[in-house]
This record gives sequence, structure tokens and C-alpha cells, in this order.
Amino acid sequence: MEAKELREAFRFVCSTEFWRMAILWTLSLVISYLQLFAQRFFTEKSKSYAHYSSPSVPSASTKDSITRPVCIITGATSGLGAAAARALSMKGFYVVLVGRSSELLSKAISDIKKQNIGASVKAFEVDVSSFQSVLKFKSSLQLWLLESNMHSSVQLLINNAGILATSCRLTPEECDLMMATNYIGAFCLTKVLLPLLENSPVPSRVINVTSFTHRNVSSARVDKDTVTGKCFTRLKCYPCAHIYEYSKFCLLLFSYELHRQIGLMGKPHQVSVIAVDPGAVKTNIMREIPACITWMAFIGLKLLGILQSPENGVLSVLHAAVAPTEITGVYFFGGNGGTIKSSALSYSTKLSKDLWATSCDIFLELQLAFSDTST
Repeated sequence: MEAKELREAFRFVCSTEFWRMAILWTLSLVISYLQLFAQRFFTEKSKSYAHYSSPSVPSASTKDSITRPVCIITGATSGLGAAAARALSMKGFYVVLVGRSSELLSKAISDIKKQNIGASVKAFEVDVSSFQSVLKFKSSLQLWLLESNMHSSVQLLINNAGILATSCRLTPEECDLMMATNYIGAFCLTKVLLPLLENSPVPSRVINVTSFTHRNVSSARVDKDTVTGKCFTRLKCYPCAHIYEYSKFCLLLFSYELHRQIGLMGKPHQVSVIAVDPGAVKTNIMREIPACITWMAFIGLKLLGILQSPENGVLSVLHAAVAPTEITGVYFFGGNGGTIKSSALSYSTKLSKDLWATSCDIFLELQLAFSDTST
């Protein structure tokens, strides 16, 4: 190991963010597992949706039918996203891969085709942290559906893209990159694709991949300055652990509020919403953290018996994808189709409504800004 790497590792270990991750994140993960085990073995209300079957689709004999369900997966070039794409392609979905790198997207398609030569898969180069890129994706997706003579609808949206940034970077819209990728991008993508989800002739679903780290958010502001992450850019030290927790907390609040909003529209079973927490999975999300620290973290989690491979970790996503259509507004945890309670704060109706209002305002501002630049 080079001296520079050692200095970076030492500097990170001396930060409050490291100890927050090492202690609080581990505790919140253990608490989630204890809750799961307690619910399964000591209560009669334990629920599991671990039946994993192929999707049911209508006959293609009518104009409003679909030949196979379309599934959109963000962050689909590695980790959980890639594992989900491989598994869902085997189960009859037409998988649409969304990622930032055309090279990695091509590799992901190649890997899927190697395992399933008959897989139906399409890739779009999209940066979910960029509102402009999200809007262009919607247009490209609609054009592709039309040119492919497919039904103008989407059956499954998996908001999986996420990063753990250790330094402050801004998007072209001047949002914090981690907040934009982990939350704002997922909100905007869901917002623009909701008409396609509602247009599905069969029940559709949104799956938001959140995290056990949300449990460390004990209080939250959901004003524009905080949701866009601009308030964090003014701090002397970038609080990466706090922002990651907050972004996943926002994604969870959004999941519950989207469920409520769809219910208010009188279509509670047309579009269902499930928040999924796969637990600790060995992916490259910690790539910005010094390699030796990442390695030690994986060793520790493995010794605790709670580190999963992407192939095992993705089971929670897969079970959520094929759970009964009436299952909505719940929090899946672990790989056996189990649901548990998220943090008490995440069920705050006031917070979720305020976050929804703030997010809609941000969406409208971004939409207006994009309209001004495109005219």
C-alpha cells in the first residue's frame, strides 16, 4: 500500500463520518435483522412474500394487451441492478437497463445474453442525477416503445441507482450529486414515468431501493435547501454518511407518500409501491472510501454473517417485484420476502407530505429551467 493511500485511510478513520458508519450503521443493520427474526418467530403477524414466480401477462390478441412486461432498472450495470436485470430477464420481463456508461451497459447486455440467449433487453444511457437526462430518457423510451410496436406502458420501475460520495460535487442543476442521484433523480424519474405506469393494462409497480441507514435519521428538515443538498455544500467538512442516510430516508418517505397519493387518486392497486432494503451487500458503492477500509468493513460484516453477494442480496428486490398486486406501501427487508417496520420517523405523515410538496416544487423548477434552455 502506498503512503498516499495510508494517509487517506488514516484521515478517513479520524473523521466522525467513519465512526458513524462503523458503529451506527452496523447497529441499525443488526436492529433490522433482530426485528425481522423477532417478527418471524415470536409474532403471529409475520408476513413473507417469498414465492418467486414468473409474471402473469395477458394475451397479445387485443390492442390494449402486452406481450411481456417492461421493467426499467436504474443503476443496472453493476451490483444489485445487474443482478436484478439478469434474474428478471430469466423470468420473462423485457428489461430496460439504465446507466451512465455506454461501455458498461454493453457489457451488462452481453452478460445477460450469455446466461439467457433469448433475453429481451434494451439499454439507455442516462444520468439520473441530471434532470435533462431524465427527460430525454422519457422521450427516447416512448419513441422506442412506439417503433417496437409495443404497448405504451411500463409494468415495473426499480429505482436502484445510488452512490456514496465522499466529497462535495454539484450537478448541472446545482444540486448535491449524492442527493440528486439517490433521491431527486428517483423522484423525477418516477414522476415522468408515472403516466406510463398508470397506462399499463395490468397492475404496475414502483420499487425504491432504500437502506437500513435511514434509521440513523432522528430528525429531518425537508425544505428545498436541504432536499437539494445545497445546505451541505456550505459546510467545511462534507458529511457523507449523514447525507447518504438522509437521501435514503427521503426515498423511503417518498415511497410511503407515493403510495398514499396513488390511493387518493382512486387507483391503489393499479400502481403499487414497495420500499426495499436488501441489507449489507458486497457491491462497489463504497468505491470512494479507501480500499483498505472497505476491505475491513466487508471482513467485519462477513464475520457477523450479514454480508451478502449481489445474487443473494437481490432476492429482496425480486420478491418485491412479484409480490401480489395488493401488496403496497410496505418495507421489504432481507432476502426472504419479509416485511418489517422502518423507523418511527419514516411514518410521519407531515414529513412525507412536506417532502412531497418540496420535491414537486423542485421538479417544476427544473422543468421550467429545462424549457427555457430548450427554447
